[in-house]
Amino acid sequence: MKYPLILGFCIVALDVFVWRLRMPPNEFVRLFVRLALFAALSAVLFSAGLSPVTQAPAADAAGPHWLGQVLEIIWWLMGARLLTLSLDSLLLPRAWRRQRLFSDVFGAVIFLAAVVAALGFVLELPVRGLVATSGALAIVLGLAIQSTLSDVFAGIVLNTTEPYSVGDWVVIDDVEGKVVEMNWRATHLLTGQGNTVIVPNAVASKTKIFNNSRPANVHGISLLLEIDPEARPRTVLDALGRALTGCNAILDSPAPNVRMKRTTLNSVQYEVVAFVDDMSKKQAVSNELFDLCYRHLAAADVSLRALGVPPSAVTARDAKEGLLKRVSLFESLAEDEVAQLAKRLSRHEYQANQQILAPETVPDSLSIVHSGVLSVTFNEPSGEREIARIGPGEAFGEAGLLAGLAMHVSISTVTPCVLYQLSKDDMTPFLKQHVEVAKQMCQLLAYRQNKLGELTSPIPTEPEKGHSVFQWLFDKVRHLHSLHNDS
Repeated sequence: MKYPLILGFCIVALDVFVWRLRMPPNEFVRLFVRLALFAALSAVLFSAGLSPVTQAPAADAAGPHWLGQVLEIIWWLMGARLLTLSLDSLLLPRAWRRQRLFSDVFGAVIFLAAVVAALGFVLELPVRGLVATSGALAIVLGLAIQSTLSDVFAGIVLNTTEPYSVGDWVVIDDVEGKVVEMNWRATHLLTGQGNTVIVPNAVASKTKIFNNSRPANVHGISLLLEIDPEARPRTVLDALGRALTGCNAILDSPAPNVRMKRTTLNSVQYEVVAFVDDMSKKQAVSNELFDLCYRHLAAADVSLRALGVPPSAVTARDAKEGLLKRVSLFESLAEDEVAQLAKRLSRHEYQANQQILAPETVPDSLSIVHSGVLSVTFNEPSGEREIARIGPGEAFGEAGLLAGLAMHVSISTVTPCVLYQLSKDDMTPFLKQHVEVAKQMCQLLAYRQNKLGELTSPIPTEPEKGHSVFQWLFDKVRHLHSLHNDS
């Protein structure tokens, strides 16, 4: 074969080209291409008498001899790299490949063996003396990098036992985050604030590890609430139980629970525990659950307040006005306007599993939940589906009361409920006196209709020429309540 050295270096250059440009893009195809190039390089070397286990021939010609030596050493290093890639791609489990620790350790061992083999076979150096010297050097280095070696061996233990893997949400050494990388030295966590925290493997192996991703479809939520010790525990437990009932985003199994955790001289601590099926839901569901606990406690006359501060005196009239102010339709009303409406509220009590609103009906009153939990269901071809739950401070029926729009859902009580209702006959005189309030309510209703979707009669997507959705709604309100056409 003519010019074997030139051909060999061309093959090496082509391998570097494939490696650096990642061509072809598929990992396995690229590996087999590089293996084929290594086989071609081996054939060229052996056919030209350049055996990697002996010195290169032509010792009398310095140039070709040293080029042959370099090519043989490259053969050893290239073979070590391809052996590492083959083990990584074809033999190691996918989880180990993501964590990179075993790949790095295997690669280091194989490269060390290739370097020793190249020194012994190609350069014919005294390997025994080199190994003995390197052993003494290894002891010195081992003492110098003791903490690093501790991280390496701890990483091997963590990767073998697999208490967590890349992608899991964990708590390590009081740091919570998502595992984004595991290497020979440390575990990299991405926290909820978007920061990267690096936990050394030696620290992770010695501390408690909470893996929030296992089991895969059950993730716990825990809320701690400090309550005034004057509040009766049974009342608090019942209110928090209704809050759990009113949250349809939590799992039924494992069952959520409430318990009185501990007592002090100034407070009683209650713990609310629930579970969700997706880690990404924890924050949103925690916020929703805390809001529900607050509202159900308030409905039971138990408030979260600074301990030692006496509660403000709340009269029945104040309670009705506060209930109205919590409804978004009435947030913009003045105090005197709220007071007028509060006088018209009527109280209604319902038992559990009692239907309040049937499908395809037009509500003639606005119902505001004072206490209890209601379920909103929608009939589909496949059956009945629950789409929401309603709790204290929420209202329904405003579309029927204001604009005469029918509701396509069924609303029933889940627990015993107390509702305050405002009828059409009570609302009409108020709207006649406060036309601007009617406009404000229509603006809010137009916005909410976009969110309601299938729950009520649809608003035309293309109102009459020159009329907006707001104007369409306001015309219906004006017609339904016989308002003057001067606005």
